Amino acid sequence: MTGQFGVSGSEEERHWPALTEAEARAVLAGYPLCAPFHKLVWHSPRPFSAAAQARLQDGSSLFIKRHHAALRPVAALEAEHRFIAHLIRHDVPAAAPLLRQDGHSATQSAAFTFEVFPAAPGEDRYRETHSWQPFRGPDDARAAGAMLARLHLAAASFSEPGRGDIPLISGFSSLKKLSLTEGILAWAPTQPGLDRSLAARTGWQADAESALGRFHVRLFPLLPGLRPSWGHGDWHGSNLLWTGQGQGQVASIIDFGMSGRTTAGFDLAVAIERSMVAWLDPHRPVARESLDAFFEGYLSLRTPDTQEQEEILAFLPLVHVDFALSELAYFDHLVQDRASGEVAWSAYLLGHARWFASDAGQALTDRVAALLR
Repeated sequence: MTGQFGVSGSEEERHWPALTEAEARAVLAGYPLCAPFHKLVWHSPRPFSAAAQARLQDGSSLFIKRHHAALRPVAALEAEHRFIAHLIRHDVPAAAPLLRQDGHSATQSAAFTFEVFPAAPGEDRYRETHSWQPFRGPDDARAAGAMLARLHLAAASFSEPGRGDIPLISGFSSLKKLSLTEGILAWAPTQPGLDRSLAARTGWQADAESALGRFHVRLFPLLPGLRPSWGHGDWHGSNLLWTGQGQGQVASIIDFGMSGRTTAGFDLAVAIERSMVAWLDPHRPVARESLDAFFEGYLSLRTPDTQEQEEILAFLPLVHVDFALSELAYFDHLVQDRASGEVAWSAYLLGHARWFASDAGQALTDRVAALLR
């Protein structure tokens, strides 16, 4: 049985026990299936939840995902599912969950919630790749850029409110006050345990201001003019399924777990930050050919205006802030893994921002600005 990827990229012991066949059988009993459950054949190594591929007796496959209810209550999952359904109605190939016999798309069971997906079309060619790594090459990057543009065009007409400040989703709620420290403190109570994690860190305000402050000053004046829109929230190669070799295309979009109502510019900045820097490499090289190809694909379908271009550049060094702080609380308090909490604070929250302040980070930002123009 596999472990799970930790925040450092290494394979570590699971925070959540693997799905059991008894759990799978009980959850699937609530769904109108074409055949009975047979066995579990693969466990996902991703963190924050437990997920597995289930085989039915007719040979077909399903994907079952189990969340702690404190992270993904049923209402938040079903809002995510309605966004997926909207995209599908607008010809975006998103992977939709199955509906239960009662018409709901998520299941509540004791302390956990579950969602079930049919096998989506396409090759999972990034299955063994740690999340947030660059694309394999320009062809994949170009296809991913074009598909993200399609998603943003379709999302513009989805008017449902966001999912609230649930843990571990992409957003920028902590950045909405003139004072960076005040913004973080005002948002912290929405992330269980974050206020305690911050209080335990001597001088955290000065550290955050030093790493993030210069970028926050640039972003804050742009916030009143943002145009809210839902985004995927975690756009990278392993959240896409693929077809073809060489000139491959995106066959399906999966894992909308970090989606929410942000902006298209924010979501595009997330995609760049997640997919164009090899964060697990100590030298943090930038995938420059893939960056150019990604924008070639995106701009072939959707062109950000001048206001949105400024937004993308301002968000780029800050898109990780909410998620990193939420990770800190998650590791410190929900799963009691203080070592990973330290990585979330030092290497992720502060480290990524400091990299963007370096010559290499500024070169990436300059290149994105040139591509947008």
